Amino acid sequence: MKDRKAVARFGSRSAVRLTDLALLVRAPAALSVPGDVIAGAAAAGRPLGARTLGVIGSSVCLYWAGMALNDYADATVDSVERPDRPVPSGRVQRRTALGVAGGLTVAGLGLAAAAGGRRSVCAALPLAGLVWAYDLKLKSTPMGGVAMAGARVLDVLAGAVASGSGPGAVSVGVALRRAAVPAALVGVHTGTLMALSRHEIAGAPVRVPVATLAVSTATTLAAAVPVKRAAVGSATVRRRASAAPSWLVAPRGGAAVRHSPAPLKGVAAAATSKKLRIAPSEKLRTAPSDKLRIALTATAALAYLGTYGTAQARAVKEPSGENVRRAVGAGILGLMPLQAALTARGGAPGVAAALGVVHPLARRLARRISPT
Repeated sequence: MKDRKAVARFGSRSAVRLTDLALLVRAPAALSVPGDVIAGAAAAGRPLGARTLGVIGSSVCLYWAGMALNDYADATVDSVERPDRPVPSGRVQRRTALGVAGGLTVAGLGLAAAAGGRRSVCAALPLAGLVWAYDLKLKSTPMGGVAMAGARVLDVLAGAVASGSGPGAVSVGVALRRAAVPAALVGVHTGTLMALSRHEIAGAPVRVPVATLAVSTATTLAAAVPVKRAAVGSATVRRRASAAPSWLVAPRGGAAVRHSPAPLKGVAAAATSKKLRIAPSEKLRTAPSDKLRIALTATAALAYLGTYGTAQARAVKEPSGENVRRAVGAGILGLMPLQAALTARGGAPGVAAALGVVHPLARRLARRISPT
């Protein structure tokens, strides 16, 4: 009754409150991770499934591991710049932060192995390597931003790889090609965050938020560009193609007519004629879904620019450390609307809408636990 606060014990001499552990790993910021994996899986044609959920858990563990390792590595610097953080304040021992980072890394690799086997481990291992290399060595070098952007790119590709296995799925090579654009856009966004984060304390030259805002605007436009439904592995397209005889779906109409059985040559010719028109009922079945996908893609892309872009515009007007820090926080959580846009663009508008609902929740949680 005397101790109503939950604690996690590490050894007999120390006790760490769960709230301090949540602060250590910036728990709410992990809500920005699942959308990376989902965007990659949607591009590959299978947005949700047991494998995808397992990879999401793996990526969240590795993200939290990176946050704990960051505080372990930056204990001396944080004692001056951020003395209220769990490690410099003494609420969490430095060795405990290292232990948390190691345990979460092992958990992340284990979940990857359980979810997608060797393919997922091949994505999770370099991701874990980048996390540790960034925190322990690369952060203060020009390669720091590249490493962090690469980690986010690997998150997206891990989703594509996981969904690219199993019966009825596209090959891993095809899945990776389809996920290339979403992965690149997430990586570019992360690059803008890293450029801003270097100026969170002392403020930035105005050219920095100007440049990142321009890149974010270009990212918005690229994410809003619709992709043809057939290009994302539509199950409907695959079913129609497999249901049709090979002679009817030949590459050229002339070949289809020449190789069709004699009684059906008229049917083949009609199917390949330039005068062929889609029936009104077929239009009614396909057009609304395409319109919804395009509308959700554009809406989510604008929401991304509205949240992250507005914060950057404020930093352009007054590039103080506080405004830059707010822009970084907005960018961490603002990644979620971008992920929703990429998920809708990949052909999963329902999942994209769910990601859009999670974003306001993450912003509310961030008021209690800072994502930076």
